[in-house]
Order: sequence, then C-alpha cells, then structure tokens
Amino acid sequence: MSEATSAVPADRARTTAAGPVASFLKATELDTRMLGMIGALVLIWAGFHLLSGGLFLTPRNLWNLSVQSSSIAVMATGMVLVIVTRNIDLSVGSILGFVGMVMGVVQAELLPQSLDFGNPWIWVIALVVGIGVGAMIGGLQGYVIAYLGVPAFIVTLGGLLVWRGAAWWVTSGRTVAPMDATFRLMGGGPAGSIGATWSWIIGIVGCVAVMLVLVNGRIQRKRFAFPLRPVWAEIFLGVVASALILGAVWIVNSYPWPIGIVRRHFEGLGLPVPEDVFIAHGIAIPVLIALGAGLAMTFIATRTRFGRYVFAIGGNPEAAELAGINTRWVVMKIFILMGALAAVGSAISTARLNAATNAQGTLDELLVIAAAVIGGTSLAGGAGTVAGAMLGAVLMQSLQSGMVLLGVDTPLQNIVVGLVLVVAVWVDTIYRRRVQ
Repeated sequence: MSEATSAVPADRARTTAAGPVASFLKATELDTRMLGMIGALVLIWAGFHLLSGGLFLTPRNLWNLSVQSSSIAVMATGMVLVIVTRNIDLSVGSILGFVGMVMGVVQAELLPQSLDFGNPWIWVIALVVGIGVGAMIGGLQGYVIAYLGVPAFIVTLGGLLVWRGAAWWVTSGRTVAPMDATFRLMGGGPAGSIGATWSWIIGIVGCVAVMLVLVNGRIQRKRFAFPLRPVWAEIFLGVVASALILGAVWIVNSYPWPIGIVRRHFEGLGLPVPEDVFIAHGIAIPVLIALGAGLAMTFIATRTRFGRYVFAIGGNPEAAELAGINTRWVVMKIFILMGALAAVGSAISTARLNAATNAQGTLDELLVIAAAVIGGTSLAGGAGTVAGAMLGAVLMQSLQSGMVLLGVDTPLQNIVVGLVLVVAVWVDTIYRRRVQ
C-alpha cells in the first residue's frame, strides 16, 4: 500500500512537469523532431568549440561552414522527394562529378574557341548545359525505375559507377581549370558574397516575410475555421525566427576580408590602403542559392499538386494509383528534378574549387542521404520536410568541419558519418513505432 501511495505523487509530479512543455509545444505547433535535431546541432557545435579551443564558433568558421553546406543542402532538398516515394538515389555524387566535368570543359575549353574568354555568356551557357545534362541523367534513371520496373537502388547504384567513370572519360582524368570569373562567384569567397549592406537588407526582408507568412496563415485558418494558435505563440514564433535571421546576418557580417585581398582591392582601385579597414563578407552567394532552392522545393512539396502526389505515392502507392495518379510519370519527374539539383550542387562545388576534378562529389551521396534522413525524412516513405533536410545538411557538414578542425583522420571521419546515418535510421524507426 505504501509503495502504491508513494508512486502517486511521483506520477503527478511527472505529469505536472510535462504539462507546461506539452502545452507550449501544442500552442506553437513546433515539430519535436526538428527541435531534437536543433538541440543535437547545438550540442555538436558546443562540443567542437570546447575541443578546438574556441575555434569552431567563430564568424570565419561558421561562414565557411555555411558555404561548405550549400552544395549538400541543395541536393538534399531533392533527396527528400526521392525518399518520400520510397526510392533512393545513390548516384548524386557521381552525377555531381560528371556534370562538373562537363561544365568545366564547356567553359574552359569549348566555348573559348568561338567566344572570347571572359565573355559574359560563357558562364550562362555552361550552367544551362550542366543543368540540362543533370536533368537528362535523372530522367534516364527515372524512366528505367518508373517504366521498366528496375529497383531504384540497383539503377542508381549502377549510375554511381557509370557517371563516375564517365567523368574520367570526358577528359581522360585531367583536371580542368580555371573556371570563368563570373561562374566562380557561385562558389563564395570575398567576391562571391554580397557584403554587409545587402546582407542586412535581405535579413530585414526575411523578417518581414516571416511576419507575412504568420499573418497570412492566421487569416487562412480563420477563413476555413481551422484551430488558431494563441496570439502569444504567433508573436513568439515571429520573434524567434527574426532573431535567428538577424543573428545569422550579424555573424556573416562579422567575418572580414583577409588583409591580402583588401590590399589588392585598394591597389586595383589605385587608392592607398586605409588603416584598420574592415570589409565584411556578408552572405555568400552559394548560401543564397541553397536558400532559394530550399524555398522553391518547399513550395513545390507543400503548395502544388505535384507535391501532394509525391506524398500520396509515398504513403500508399497502390491507393495513389487507384486514385488516378500517374505514379510512373510522377516518379520520373522526381528523378529529373533530382538530377537538375545535383547539377546546381555541382556548379557550386566546381565554382568553389575553381576546377573540375575526377574526385569531385566522392561520397556526397552518403552526406545527402544522411542529411535527408537526419532531417526527418522517413525511409518508409510518406514523411519528410525540405527544411529538416537542409538542417540535416548543416549538421552533417558540422561533423566533418569539426573533425577536420580537430585533425581527425579521413577514415575515422567516414566511420563517424556512417555511424550517424545508422543511428538516424534507428531513431526514425523508433519514432514511427511510437507514432503508430
């Protein structure tokens, strides 16, 4: 009797303690999995910062981390749709390498034969050709998967080998460099950033956009008689989102140009170098490309008929087909989109390296799949978010960046990344069991 009596207050205490948290989460409608991933990211950053002697959480390292994550984040937005439909794409790293080699040859060797090197159309043509090649590769693989019935795992595993070999075949193993000057802006760097003023402008526009989204969401809920979030919850979400946006802008604006580049900049203008001059990098162009891809893919996934079809197929392929959805064509379009996004990621990677190499994109497929899964995309299909995948890309790149900062050997880095992927799938399995 005494044991039963003593257990009652303990149960009530747990309920009371969990009450405010549960009420807060219900009012704000925050995704608990997303919160868990943000918590894991904060712990990783804090751990690497302590182990590196205060080098990780610096404007320089965080700016570099954002640039390094961009290519993976762009491809992860497409991988979400692939995995949601219960497929997989193991070839994205090889497609990135092959398309990068094609774009490098086009702008460094083919076009200069007819156009002057530095012609403003060179980078445009190279980018269009690259995206077109990526989309065609994705379409070819998608056709074999959707219409010929070959499992995606086998098709893209074959693609991993085929396109890696094709990248070597294009130039017989040569490294192609340099890239067009304008094309290189997509890789970041002092010239590939927008500076402090434009960064603050974009940050303010982002804050205004957040407020408009919240207001419009509330109006639409009233219109269709859906439950409304409390006003304090709307204000809380707006304030936190705006603080994160402006905080990110402040960080990237705190990273100055290196003194050598500043000196060359003023010498090129024919001016003396001022003392204690501070020129901020601002937001890097590849980060803007990744954010643009994330917004576009979020819109496609949540606001279009195609997006609804994708999640319907992932939830129940047989029911989707019986409902009249052309599931084969939808799956093929997903792989076309994945190929195009791999080409965009290739452009960022090639521009950042200022060269097309045969090792480019090696093991990127692991990072992209891990980013999507860690971001909450279920391998069982039917569930996933683009924002979660992009956050997962930052988490994966944080692991690699931190280990490089600590001098961890590459083989051990791969071991850690592989273990993280396994743990992420395990957590996803547990989460689905509890939900069911």
